[in-house]
Amino acid sequence: MHLPISLIVSALVLSGTIFIVGTSVNENLTGLTVAVQNMPAAPSGNTGNTGNTGNTGNTGNTGNEVEPKIDLDALEGDDPVEGDANAPITIIEFSDFQCPYCGRFYKDTFGQIRSEYIDTGKVKVIYRDFPLSFHPEAQPSAEAAECADDQGKFWEFHDKIFENQAIMGTAVYKQWAQELGLDTEQFNSCFDSGKYRAEVQADFADGQAAGVSGTPTFFINGTRVVGAQPFSVFKQVIDAELSN
Repeated sequence: MHLPISLIVSALVLSGTIFIVGTSVNENLTGLTVAVQNMPAAPSGNTGNTGNTGNTGNTGNTGNEVEPKIDLDALEGDDPVEGDANAPITIIEFSDFQCPYCGRFYKDTFGQIRSEYIDTGKVKVIYRDFPLSFHPEAQPSAEAAECADDQGKFWEFHDKIFENQAIMGTAVYKQWAQELGLDTEQFNSCFDSGKYRAEVQADFADGQAAGVSGTPTFFINGTRVVGAQPFSVFKQVIDAELSN
C-alpha cells in the first residue's frame, strides 16, 4: 500500500534535513516531490554498505542519504580550505549561509568533525557556495565571506555567520569584518563592488552540474552525503575511507 505523496512530502518537510532549490513555495514543493520520487528506500537495518548507518531514527535524518561516489576533480575548485592540504580525506561542502539546516550541521556536527578529523590532519574541508534563491541573504553573505577570505579570515567569518544567522545583513557583515580585525576599507570596497558575485554563482553552477539540489550537500572523497546528518554518518564514511 502506497502513502499519498503529499503525506511523504509533509513528513520530509517536518524532518528538516535539507533545503531544496526553488524560487517559490510551489516550486519548492515540486522539487521536493521529485526528490521524494527519486529517493532510495530508507533502510530497515544496517546493510553493511559504506556510509550507511541504517539508522532512520535520528532527528533530521531521512534515512540512507549516502550515494555512490563521483569524481572530485571538477568539484574542488579554488575555494576556501580548512585543514592539512595533504589530508587523505577531502570533504567538499555545498552550503547556503542562510539555510537553517546548514546552521544545524555547523552547530551539531561540524565542531566534532573539526576536533576529531580536521585538527588531527585526517580531513580537509573545501567550502563551496550554493545560495538558494529564496534566501535573500544567501548570496550577499557568501560574497562577504569571500571578501573576508581575501584577508585570510574566511573560516572566522564563516563561523560568525552560522553563529548569528538571525541577524544577517550588510551592516552586520561590515561590523563583523571590523570585529575580526580586517582592513574594513578593503572589505567594504570588495563587498560593495560585488567582486565575488560571479564566483559565488559559479560555485552554484558547479554544484548543479554535480547533481546538488539542496543544502547542505557533501562529497567525502567522492561519496555524496545529503542533509544535516548527525556526526555518526560522517564518522562512518570517513573511517571507511581511512581504512581503504
